[in-house]
Amino acid sequence: MGVFMGELLGTMILVLLGNGVVAAVLLNKSKAQNSGWGVIAAGWAFGVLSGVFVAQAAGSPGAAINPAVSIAGVVAGSNTIGNAIIEIAGQFVGAFIGAILVYLHYLAHWGETDDPGLKLACFSTGPAVRNPGANLICEAIGTFVLVMVVFAIFSTGATGGSPATGLGPYLVASLVWGIGLSLGGTTGYAINPARDLAPRIAHQILPIPGKGDSDWAYSWIPVVGPIIGGVIAGGFATIVYAS
Repeated sequence: MGVFMGELLGTMILVLLGNGVVAAVLLNKSKAQNSGWGVIAAGWAFGVLSGVFVAQAAGSPGAAINPAVSIAGVVAGSNTIGNAIIEIAGQFVGAFIGAILVYLHYLAHWGETDDPGLKLACFSTGPAVRNPGANLICEAIGTFVLVMVVFAIFSTGATGGSPATGLGPYLVASLVWGIGLSLGGTTGYAINPARDLAPRIAHQILPIPGKGDSDWAYSWIPVVGPIIGGVIAGGFATIVYAS
C-alpha cells in the first residue's frame, strides 16, 4: 500500500493502543483505573510492537512510526530525505486518527472524569516537574537511547550478522518498555513528535467535556527534544557502529 499508508496505519495503531492504555489507567470508571505506571509502559511497548507489524504489512518496510527515527535515518544515511518526508506525513496523520479513536473508545468516560489534566494525559505528555531545560534534556536523552539501541538491534555489527533476525519488532518493543520504566517518569517519554503533537491537536478540537487547555506552552518540548536526540544518535551511530 506504500510507505505513506504503512506509516499512517502503523502510527495509528501505536497511538490507539498507547494512548488507550493511558486512558484505561487514568479515566474514572475504567476497569483498569489506577493500575499504574508499569501497565502504561507495557501498553506502549505492545503498541509499538503492533504498530511496527502493521506498518510493515501495509507497505512501509522501515516501520519508523516516529519522525525522530525517520530523521535519524537520514542523518545516518539509511533513509533519504524524500522518503523521510513521506514517512513523517503518514505518521502525523496516523497519530491524529489514533487519538480520535481513543476519544471514541472512551466516549462514556470523559464526562465521568473531573480532572482536565488526566484527560490531556490521555492524548499528550506533560512533565512531572515543569522545567523546560530539564524537560528538553529528558526527551533528548530518551530518544537518543531509543535510536541508538534501535540502530544497534538492526546493525550487522562486528559479528557480521544482525541480532534482530526475525526478532526486530519484539526487541524494539522491549526497548520502548525499558525506556518507559527507566526514563519515562520525568516527562512521560514522548520520544516521538507525532505521537505527542498530533494527539494534542486532536485534544484541542475534540468536544471533550471539561477538558481544559491543551498546554501549548509545553508542546514544543516533546517535538524538539526527540528531534535533537534522534539527530545526535543518528550521527553517533555512524561513528561507533561497525558496518
